[in-house]
Amino acid sequence: MTTLTCTSPIDGSVFATRDTHSFADVQQMLDTARQAQALWSQRSVSERSAIVLKAIDALAAVNDEITLEIAHMMGRPVRYGGEIGGVRERAGYMATIAEDALAPITIEDSDSFHRFIAREPVGVVFVVAPWNYPYLTAVNCIAPALIAGNAVMLKHATQTLLAGERFAAAFQEAGLPDGLFHALYLSHDDTSALISAKSFDFINFTGSVNGGREMERAAAGTFTAMGLELGGKDPAYVRADADLDAAVDTLIDGAMFNSGQCCCGIERIYVHESLFDDFVARAKTLVESYKLGDPLQQETTLGPMAHLRFADEVRAQIREAVAAGATALIDPGLFPADSGDSAYLAPQILVDVDHSMRVMRDESFGPVVGIMKVSSDEEAIKLMNDSEFGLTASLWTKDAEVAQRIGRAIQTGTVYMNRCDYLDPALCWTGCKQTGRGASLSVLGYQSVTRPKSYHLKKA
Repeated sequence: MTTLTCTSPIDGSVFATRDTHSFADVQQMLDTARQAQALWSQRSVSERSAIVLKAIDALAAVNDEITLEIAHMMGRPVRYGGEIGGVRERAGYMATIAEDALAPITIEDSDSFHRFIAREPVGVVFVVAPWNYPYLTAVNCIAPALIAGNAVMLKHATQTLLAGERFAAAFQEAGLPDGLFHALYLSHDDTSALISAKSFDFINFTGSVNGGREMERAAAGTFTAMGLELGGKDPAYVRADADLDAAVDTLIDGAMFNSGQCCCGIERIYVHESLFDDFVARAKTLVESYKLGDPLQQETTLGPMAHLRFADEVRAQIREAVAAGATALIDPGLFPADSGDSAYLAPQILVDVDHSMRVMRDESFGPVVGIMKVSSDEEAIKLMNDSEFGLTASLWTKDAEVAQRIGRAIQTGTVYMNRCDYLDPALCWTGCKQTGRGASLSVLGYQSVTRPKSYHLKKA
């Protein structure tokens, strides 16, 4: 047994600790989960959906408390009100489409044959969730998994240690049968051992590329299905015909919100040369208006990063880029909370950047964005594709046909036109290259947590 410790980025104090479950503890939980799941899968889709939605209502009832916890655990300002709006949207949509998404596909229903393909729950779904959006990312898989008739075991990131308990309490209040949902506290070694022992029937992991590799290594030879959302370096392209004000406001927010700690946050921007100077000037003015400080204060618009080591990585990328010729436009002195050796990090815009710099190649996951001038769609496409990652891409233009043409040429999971940093639950959430594999949400999200089963019934 080891102790997991959540250290608050606000002041470096210990906010919460929990002792880990042992391998044997989890094996007992798995036994109860499988027994409960067998009965749960026999209940109707509408019954299962109703309980999941009731649990979301229970989370909403304590959202003020959760918002404070999130601020303490990972630094997001309380002014933004937590994540319950998006949690409701995603869980609600998945419940709305559940009957149709899970309905059998009928091939023939005649006097002679009934042939159809059913979708059956896989069994026990293991969700390994990240700290940056502890409720939004987790609900992407938890809601459809339970609605589809599975049991769920949730391992949350140590940085957001209490989120799993909040889910567990909400499901208990909603009347979810005992044993169907467990919040786990696990060491990395025990996590790997459980995966290697084929303890789970589907694994949903959101985290780093290295974390995804460890998951795959642990699962090697078990044939356990896995969905992975890993790193990102999401680009935006501002064409000559873009609405400049809207592009600046949306893209800079997409780069800086949550201190840049967003899976689909904007990390690099390519602007047509005719708009470049105006875009950069307006972006600079906007970023200089932010207030970096204590996330518990309503006036704070930018909180600390979740951990000092994350802030130090972004500082290193900025420092290396400037040494290689980049120009930093934001004076850190405007943000006195950034002492240079804490989780509080001043936002930064870099120009005169190129793809030889880590800040334009490696995931930053912090409040920094590089902006490059381009002269054509072809140049922008080449630069957007020059990445190991492929989660989302944001295109700014008044021409939807052009956006579709460019979108087809971009190696990415989602193409946005005139928006960014948003997850539409009706569209599958997916990525390519080192961003991962699989699909969550939408109708396709139900395919991950169910398996097809064919019935060929001869009547005469």
